[in-house]
Amino acid sequence: MNDFMKEAVKGVQGLQPYQPGKPIEELERELGVSNTLKLASNENPMGPSNNVKKALEKVSSLLGLYPDGGGFALKEKLADELSNDSITITSSQITLGNGSNDILDMVARAFLCEGREAIYSEYAFAVYPISVQAVGATAKVSKALPVTHSSNPYGHDLSSIFDNITDKTSVIFIANPNNPTGTWLTANELENFIKKAPNDIVIVVDEAYFEYVVEADYPDTVQWVSKYPNLIVTRTFSKIYALAGLRVGFAVCSDQIADLLNRVRQPFNVNTPALLAATVALDDKAHLQNCVAINQRGLVFWQEACEQRGWAYIPSVGNFITVDFAQEAKPIYEALLRQAVIVRPIANYGLPNHLRITISTEEQNQQCLDALDKVLA
Repeated sequence: MNDFMKEAVKGVQGLQPYQPGKPIEELERELGVSNTLKLASNENPMGPSNNVKKALEKVSSLLGLYPDGGGFALKEKLADELSNDSITITSSQITLGNGSNDILDMVARAFLCEGREAIYSEYAFAVYPISVQAVGATAKVSKALPVTHSSNPYGHDLSSIFDNITDKTSVIFIANPNNPTGTWLTANELENFIKKAPNDIVIVVDEAYFEYVVEADYPDTVQWVSKYPNLIVTRTFSKIYALAGLRVGFAVCSDQIADLLNRVRQPFNVNTPALLAATVALDDKAHLQNCVAINQRGLVFWQEACEQRGWAYIPSVGNFITVDFAQEAKPIYEALLRQAVIVRPIANYGLPNHLRITISTEEQNQQCLDALDKVLA
């Protein structure tokens, strides 16, 4: 028998597969529980809007045909949505992905290889190291801001990221807000960093949770792409638009970088239902506003619950909150599974005492909290 581990390229040999949140069906099959509450994957509890659901009912007649490989209608719609009096975005600046995760992988394949380096922060999204290592590049992980004596504990330390830049640096990944910490950077902080960094380094600002953020000094970095040709902004329809099951995301950047990304983009990487659903979802402004309002109330609920119980938590602006239980969190996670509640342990991020909990509806937030109280009692 061949040892195919030896045949794999070096970067892949050292990888571990990405571990998603535990599926409901898997838990119910394993433990025999029912009516499971899943708050592990930062999914929108409201689901897609009614307009999206109605549109998808009509798509079955198209399933025997390949999707529009260029995503013309969705790219045109996105360009119109993202343009304003200050900036004009064209469809040639947009690259579509099978989720924004797909875009991150395109960036790695377009700009990284053996001998080149990528920088990202400690506690940053788990896909960055996977994409970097798979192409044989070197990852440099900058230290996050300290837990104590910091206005942004666990957040990206842009000074540390800058200090890690070398002549081999090709890509910098910055999640804003970051998953799994929920921490974020202000407009001044982020733009000053982009100005200071060498302009031949591709800077990826990952904004998967962009639509959830309500802070006044949080940046809309799409507005900067004409000023900074090395900037790539990635967003997704998986979170607030609730299309996680369809997998569609996008990047906005300069025409030249978009052209390079499209050279490594897989043909027909976004399917027909996803293209249609995303295009319709962009018009559902009322649904979006309702989801933001529900999330804001949920964040307040969890912050108050943590403070009342003496649980430390990381201040978040996303649709999740990460709680420090000051003890190994895996047994708490496993006990919650027996209560038919799935949250996310994040020891793989270097946070073994923390659980990440998706913000949900009032009823589901309370259900999760009751289960936690029962387990910790």
